[in-house]
Amino acid sequence: MAAHVASEAGGKLIGAGHYNGKIEAPRFTRRALDRADIKVLQESFPAHLADEVIGAWDFSQEISSDRVVDLSGNRLDGTTVNLPTRAMKGAKWNGEFHRWTEKPDHYGAIHFHDDDLYDAGWEADFEVPITAAMRSGVYAVKLTAGPEREDGGHESFVTFFVLPPKGKATAPVAFLASTATYMAYANSHHGWDDPLAEITYGSLLEFGPTSLFLNARREYGVSTYDVHTDGSGSCYSSRLRPIVNSRPKYSLWNFGADLHIIDWLEATGQPYDVITDEALHQEGLDLLKPYRAIITGTHPEYHSRAMLTGLDGYLQGGGRLMYMGGNGFYWRIAFHPQTPAVIEIRRGENGTRTWIAEAGEYYLSFTGEMSGMWRSSGWSSHRLVGISFGSEGFDVSSYYRRKPGSFDPRAAFIFEGVGADERIGDFGGVGGGAAGLELDIVDPRLGTPPHALVLASSENHSNVYLMTPEEIISTYPGLDGIEDPRVRADMVFFETPNGGGVFSTGSIAWAGSLAHQGYANNVARITGNVLRRFLDPAPL
Repeated sequence: MAAHVASEAGGKLIGAGHYNGKIEAPRFTRRALDRADIKVLQESFPAHLADEVIGAWDFSQEISSDRVVDLSGNRLDGTTVNLPTRAMKGAKWNGEFHRWTEKPDHYGAIHFHDDDLYDAGWEADFEVPITAAMRSGVYAVKLTAGPEREDGGHESFVTFFVLPPKGKATAPVAFLASTATYMAYANSHHGWDDPLAEITYGSLLEFGPTSLFLNARREYGVSTYDVHTDGSGSCYSSRLRPIVNSRPKYSLWNFGADLHIIDWLEATGQPYDVITDEALHQEGLDLLKPYRAIITGTHPEYHSRAMLTGLDGYLQGGGRLMYMGGNGFYWRIAFHPQTPAVIEIRRGENGTRTWIAEAGEYYLSFTGEMSGMWRSSGWSSHRLVGISFGSEGFDVSSYYRRKPGSFDPRAAFIFEGVGADERIGDFGGVGGGAAGLELDIVDPRLGTPPHALVLASSENHSNVYLMTPEEIISTYPGLDGIEDPRVRADMVFFETPNGGGVFSTGSIAWAGSLAHQGYANNVARITGNVLRRFLDPAPL
């Protein structure tokens, strides 16, 4: 209905002439109708038109599926292809209802885009067998074409994760790969398309081969940070397509930054398993229970309710969580209930975002839940990890200074071998320091536990760092890192029921300092001290 068949290849139909925009309630009849019959057919199917109607599709039915229902007697039901956006306002929407599940017939439109892409459908050229001898970890297939060059030309990587056998841990600690966040940013064109990108980074941007490729080859699909070619926000993302910005050597962001943690685990000889967001959504607490400790990535930003329920249950049962980043547990997403490997986000009235959903379209088509920030749903990550996103800047990173909480006897194990006056992380591979990019802070009003210890806080950030929108009611001068003391990262520790505990760094850049001076530095020491204690079964 939003394209025509141009050809066929490998048993698949190839479309062309793709339409951008909404379509609602299409009807096909055997003859041209007069205005009166057309008006009637918009609302019902009178007996005198029953033989005239070939097909009458109602997009407000089975919104959470890929089915398109035909109400005519011919039952010419259909299937959506490449996930056009559903639960979209139709002609009947009048603002009375904002949740599509309350009045589905007000949401009878599907928004089609010429750059929608769910499954690229490529044929397999080769397979990599996953054998029982392969330990759990992060892997990549290296692809080369032509002569290999020192600058990495003619090479690419396809990343994949090997999980341990279902229900069985092969190590005492698990690294939770932020695959939902990787999907949210998949093939992002942010640097090209956002006119504020250079202002945000405080410098001119440099684009490597991957970014240049993504800009030139838009058919690889967009991220949830992009808008479609018609300017509407992109709310779906799938991993069943080449995702070229979640690969080694691309950037020190998301997957690339998380490899600092994997590298540190490898360098220190710490046995570990790798688990993923998608597995956490599917298996919940059962996935986490076998582990003494869970380590997050540097930017675990996107979570479904099932994911957060699993993490909270793990902590309530005595588990230990190391939150190794910033801007985590921020956006509320859903995984499709039937279709695998796809997430949905609707960006609402608050938060740091590149587009905003239209009024009446804040609720997820997959589940009917309100999307946007988790904080807007009455839950904040302060409750889970003690801190939440407070500021961001992308020019240079800074350092931490110890706070009184670090001298509490409860925190003695964390700072073993660290001097009282040491600057923590005034070095590193991400902006030159351990406190940078996106920073989290405590807030007892939003759920930071009263017994949480603020161990250290960063300082001396530049005026490129600014408070996030949800932290302010109105804009005013002085919201930057030079003038506002809230522009900082807070390092936090607190105990949870049944001998568990949480350690949070509050900075995306933290992991980029682990390898400094051959892992002999205070960032690596603090992180190692915490992990050793968290792996000790003695209650915290």
